[in-house]
Amino acid sequence: MKSNFFKYLFIVFVIAIMIFAIFKIKSEEKNIEENQSQASESEKVTEITLAVASFDSMNPILSTNKNIQDISRLIYEPLLTLTSDYKIELCLAKEWAKQNETTYIITLKDNVRWSDGEKFLADDVKFTIDKLKEVSSIYNSNVSHISTVEIVDDYTIKIILDQEVPFFEYNLTFPILSSQFYINNEFNPNIVPTGTGMYKVSEIQSSYITLVQNTNWWNKDQELTLTKITVNLYSSMGELYNSFKSGNIDIIATQNSSVQDYIGTIGYASKELKGREHDFIAFNTQNYFLSKPEVRKAISYSIDKSNIVSSVFSNRYVVSSFPLDYGSWIYQEQDASAGYNPEQAKQILTENGWTFRNNSWQKTENYRTQTIALNLLVKASDSTRVAVAQNIEQQLENQGIQVNIVQATDEQYNSSLTSKNYDMVLCSMNLSLSPDLTTFFGTNNLANYNTDEITTIMNEVKNTTDENVLKERYKRLAEIYKTDVPYLSLYNNKYIVAYSTGLVGDVAPTWYNIFNNISGWYK
Repeated sequence: MKSNFFKYLFIVFVIAIMIFAIFKIKSEEKNIEENQSQASESEKVTEITLAVASFDSMNPILSTNKNIQDISRLIYEPLLTLTSDYKIELCLAKEWAKQNETTYIITLKDNVRWSDGEKFLADDVKFTIDKLKEVSSIYNSNVSHISTVEIVDDYTIKIILDQEVPFFEYNLTFPILSSQFYINNEFNPNIVPTGTGMYKVSEIQSSYITLVQNTNWWNKDQELTLTKITVNLYSSMGELYNSFKSGNIDIIATQNSSVQDYIGTIGYASKELKGREHDFIAFNTQNYFLSKPEVRKAISYSIDKSNIVSSVFSNRYVVSSFPLDYGSWIYQEQDASAGYNPEQAKQILTENGWTFRNNSWQKTENYRTQTIALNLLVKASDSTRVAVAQNIEQQLENQGIQVNIVQATDEQYNSSLTSKNYDMVLCSMNLSLSPDLTTFFGTNNLANYNTDEITTIMNEVKNTTDENVLKERYKRLAEIYKTDVPYLSLYNNKYIVAYSTGLVGDVAPTWYNIFNNISGWYK
């Protein structure tokens, strides 16, 4: 019995030692994990560095610098902003409504304060609009059709336009400034206004600007990871590119299609977006040949856009099929292009009574034989577009469609656009934030193109805010663009955002806001 007692005692002792050892190991592992977690937290970078070349002013409505415009969206806010797919979203406005064709009612959020603690009120909105009508600003066009701003109460304003503006709400994306700030400070480009955004300017020196979190920011639902943003100031873009290449800048955005010549191709991540510059051909549908849909379709099938992008732009532009195919929610990534298919072009002409003879397409109507021959209008001062026109000329003539390039002075070009004195015209335009297609389908459009269906659709889209109706109507516009070919979209420029490989998070820029989702960024 005694020996069994000691045996059991020994077993209990061994088990106790084992339990203690396990507890000790687990405790040490927990300490290691906690230390690692603390180390990770302490190592997490909560600061990033941005850059501006040729700095002019931190006043967002006075600056003409694209870098400043981008950074300003961290400091200043509009009534309405845009989502990543270019859909209108409430910002300082709580709600908006279109009362009639020219009247809008805007209700403001009542929990917004400026970074200095003052309340954001309707006075600030009226002040900003009035200032935009007085000074030279990139936002002048946003308010050009506003005739009256009435303050209904502290948080409600009425905006009255001098004419109907389709999708006017997209114009309400300009930054709002504090009226109270300017009562105490003159409207001076060297003075940094207060903002309502997530960050505020805490220091401005000759070589850098420092932004810190705005503790008065109204959007408490978003927890900001970055506590400090340094904006380095450079005298030129070349100096800025060299600094990025050296790793001194975390993110840059540029429309310079040759940027890789300056920063190389390795050591950073990048995203390429379709930019706002959109080139297209407008066909004058009142022209004898171009009034025939089969001719417009044949031209569309005969032009290899990839060849233009490659030979003229060295692949620094990107092929486009429709004015809104840059990611707009209303377009839904449809393909509105007939595509390059020279055999299909020949088939379409043949099926419509055209005959290929002596390297040209001919057709006899009313005892008269006509050969397809067209003028292509281009601005002579734009050597790149002249090169594009020459490329198109060669491609079409290879298909038996004769083209004569008309190189016009700027004055002649603009006059021809107004009078519609052209067969085909090579156009380049900067797309607006709005999905409005009046330029392409509205009254007196560039293609002289109109049908009863087009008139009905254009009236519907400007008088509804129903997203389902808009999507359906724009789907039909894209189908018409493809099947009836009043225009041929060619290409867009590239908007390039390059950033440090150490920048972690969902970097999802748009050309409207490169800092989209910055609240989720960390390094």
